[in-house]
Amino acid sequence: MRKRIFSGMRPTGKLHLGHLVGALSNWVKLQEAYDCVFGIVDWHALMGEYENSKAITENIYEMALDWLASGIDPKKSIVFIQSHVPEHLELNMIFSCLTPLGWLERNPTYKEQLREITTRDLQTYGFLGYPVLQAADILLYKADAVPIGEDQLPHIELTREIGRRFNHIFQVEFFADCEAILTKTPRLLGVDGRKMSKSYNNAINLSDSKEDILAKVKNMFTDPKRIKLSDVGHPHECNVYSYYEVFSPDATETVFKECTKAQRGCTDCKKCLADILIKNLSPLQEKRISLEKDKNLIKDVLSDGAKKARALAQETLGQIKEIIF
Repeated sequence: MRKRIFSGMRPTGKLHLGHLVGALSNWVKLQEAYDCVFGIVDWHALMGEYENSKAITENIYEMALDWLASGIDPKKSIVFIQSHVPEHLELNMIFSCLTPLGWLERNPTYKEQLREITTRDLQTYGFLGYPVLQAADILLYKADAVPIGEDQLPHIELTREIGRRFNHIFQVEFFADCEAILTKTPRLLGVDGRKMSKSYNNAINLSDSKEDILAKVKNMFTDPKRIKLSDVGHPHECNVYSYYEVFSPDATETVFKECTKAQRGCTDCKKCLADILIKNLSPLQEKRISLEKDKNLIKDVLSDGAKKARALAQETLGQIKEIIF
């Protein structure tokens, strides 16, 4: 039997290039070798977006479209909405009873988001406990592995710890340690040089028009040491060059040479990059438009996915209840 993977995304806004190179492209490859369960985790979205919850429904639809347009195949993978499988919250409740508070307070991502995100009040019980729900998401399907970036390793370790604590308390060997499938996430910062994030409003979205892409790239931060056209550039210190490395590696040698010899200006370099991004996103966007023509497609895919996911979830939760009670 093939091993099982679980992964998910929060429907908190439009998907961007960071999602494509950091997750989606890898998911498409993984579904050929693993049984994949991909969740649109709307409960996680609510934890941070509870004051703007009406937008979550539209975001779910847009996310599902982007997933399918990127190559996620519902015939090969289970694609579903987290809240359509109530067992997620049941297992979350069980894990909440046995997860020490200190484990959550030490979570580095929790600390970072409290520090960086000042536009919303995240000092809530739910947001503190989101890693517990994350562990429930993964262990509910007895996932063998989770594809993540290196910065997310603490999350997987916490999931392992929760599973081990369950096994210890109830004297069973029910949950096995899930592995981390490390994905090499390319260096892809937002247009302002910070981490690409919907929260920072600095992302190039998968559904952006040609005009939007051109405008965003035009405003990208470049080499801070290059003031005049005649100044030599430092490509490895330039955010624009990092995009070339990801989306047009064959062009990097020429770009590097012309930049370091002051033969190409930043304006021309960004115009060329915009054209490359538009070309890269064109097949995805064309497929997205085609998928939208079937008004019931996304609804049917998510409904079918929820049935398949719930069948797995009910089996696991039934076994857990027998252990506990």
